[in-house]
Amino acid sequence: MNDLKAGVYIKSTEALNGSFFEHTTILLVQHNEAGSIGFVTNKSFEKSLHELIEFNHIKPFPLMDGGPVDREHIFVLHKRPDLIDGSEQIPNGHYLGGNMDQVIEAINTRFANKEEIQLFIGYCGWDAGELEAEVKEGSWTFS
Repeated sequence: MNDLKAGVYIKSTEALNGSFFEHTTILLVQHNEAGSIGFVTNKSFEKSLHELIEFNHIKPFPLMDGGPVDREHIFVLHKRPDLIDGSEQIPNGHYLGGNMDQVIEAINTRFANKEEIQLFIGYCGWDAGELEAEVKEGSWTFS
C-alpha cells in the first residue's frame, strides 16, 4: 500500500461498476494517517462554470465532477503558481487551491487553459485505512 501518496492516480475496477466511481480515474492530492482526498479527473460536471449563478459573469469554462463529498464547493487544481497565489503544492507539478479571484482572472484573460486549471465540484474522501482496504479488495488499481 505504500504506493498510495499524493500525486498518484488510481483507476476504478469492475468491482465499482454501478457506483459513482464506475470508470473513474482519481488524482490523490492528500494521503496520510488521517485518510485520503482526491478528485475524479475524467468525469465532466453537467454544467460549465459560467452557468452557475455566482459565476455567470465569466467566460465559459468546464467543471469536473470531482466526487460525491462536499458538492456545494468548487475546488481548484492547477499548474500556474505564477498566476495563482495561496496554493499548496502537491507532487507532479500540481497545486491545490488558491486565490479564486486570480483563478477567475486567469480564465477570463485566457492566461491559463483547461490543461493548466481544473475546477471540481466535490471531491473523494476516505477515512484512515479505507482506501488501503479498497485497494486490497481490488476496487482500485494504480495508473
